[in-house]
Parts: sequence; structure tokens; C-alpha cells
Amino acid sequence: MTLMDVNQIRQILPHRYPFLLVDRIIEMDDDHIVGIKNVTINEPFFLGHFPDIPVMPGVLIVEAMAQTAGVQVLSSIPDRDKKLVFLVSVDAARFRKPVVPGDQLRIDMKVIRRKGTVAKMAGHVTVDGVLVAEAEIMCKLEDKPEENAGTSDINR
Repeated sequence: MTLMDVNQIRQILPHRYPFLLVDRIIEMDDDHIVGIKNVTINEPFFLGHFPDIPVMPGVLIVEAMAQTAGVQVLSSIPDRDKKLVFLVSVDAARFRKPVVPGDQLRIDMKVIRRKGTVAKMAGHVTVDGVLVAEAEIMCKLEDKPEENAGTSDINR
């Protein structure tokens, strides 16, 4: 069952190809979310990350976890179009098995603590029911910069 497809996720997250790493959301409530990432040989990182033995980089698995968490955090606020979620820490990251083309990541994230603009979430990633990665992440809500903020008069 799909609660959100990639087009609905794109309405919440600012990420775009090749850096959008969540394909759909299949479960979500106030303190839990499950996202899906389909890993294909066409992913751009496979060109340089062990091209003869393609393995998804662990940092991108953590990024997929953070993006899934971002969907959960942003979905719960009314003015989400004016906010961004930034990753501020990663703790206890462990990578148990390589992720390869053809795998489907099930990204299960649970809120441990939420206070103000900061949320700490614990997650694990499985492929066919086998644990491949786990981590705790902390993210922070920030206001989106105003249009043209930070640009000089020369660039306008």
C-alpha cells in the first residue's frame, strides 16, 4: 500500500534527481514512518563506487533515512512550504550487509524525541527482511531563505 508516491514526496522534500532517495511512503503516523527506495543499476553513484562490484555507499543509505525522516517531520507542520529540514547529527550508524542493484530498501524511522524544531529519530533499513543498516539521526527545522537572499546586486 502506498500512502505517498514520488510526486507527493517531491511536494514535501526539496530534493530532486539524482539526490531524491525515497520512492514512496507506505506507513506513517505521528512518530513513525516507513519509506521505500528501489535501488537500480542506473543510479549515478554506481558509475564510480566500485563499478565492477556495485555497492550503494553507506552515506547515501543514511541520506535515504534522513529524507524519510524529513517527510515525517515536514508532513506534520502546516507551513512546510516555508521550511527545510537539515541533518545535524548521525550516531550509532552501522552497516550490516552491502546494498546492491535490484535491492529494495525498507526504511523504518521512529521518533525518539522531539522538542521545538529538533527531532531525534532511530531507524533501521532492511532488504527482504534482512537488516542492512541502522542509525540514529537528528534533524532541525529551519526557515527557507528568502528569494534572492545572499545574492549580490551583480547577480540580480
